[in-house]
Amino acid sequence: MRLSRLTDYAVTLLTQIVRGGKDLWSAAELAEKAGLPVPSTAKIMKLLAKSHIIIAYRGVNGGYRLARPASDISIASVIEAVEGPIALTDCAEGGDQSCRIEALCPMSGNWDKVNNAVRTALDTVSLAEMAVPRKYAQEVLQALESKSGAQ
Repeated sequence: MRLSRLTDYAVTLLTQIVRGGKDLWSAAELAEKAGLPVPSTAKIMKLLAKSHIIIAYRGVNGGYRLARPASDISIASVIEAVEGPIALTDCAEGGDQSCRIEALCPMSGNWDKVNNAVRTALDTVSLAEMAVPRKYAQEVLQALESKSGAQ
C-alpha cells in the first residue's frame, strides 16, 4: 500500500494546524509554513472540508480550522478524505472495481481480513499523535522506558 503525495501533504497541513498555535489558517499561510504550492494546498483543504475533517470559513477573515479535536481525527479518515475508501485490492470491501474472476477466486472474501486489519490499525493513530514532533516522541518514550526499568 502506497499513499499519494496529496495524502502525505494532507497530514502535513493538518499537523501544521495542530502545532501552529492559532485557530484559523488561510490556505496561503498553510502552504507557506508547509512549503507546498498554494493550489495543491487549496485542493487538499477542499477535500478535507468535504469530509468534515476541517471547517472552511469564507471571506476576508476566512480560513480553515479542525472540525473536532485532533485526538478525534484518525489517520484513516484523512486517507479516505483524499484517496477514497481504504481497500488493498479491488475485491476487498471498499474496492471500487469488480473482479472478473470473483466467482472462481479462492481468495474471495479473504482479503477483507487483511483490509480490515489495516483499516483498524490506521483508525488507532490520531492526528494528535502524528503532530507530536518525532524527536519529542522519542524523548518521551525513552523517559517512560527508563522509568519502567527503574521499578
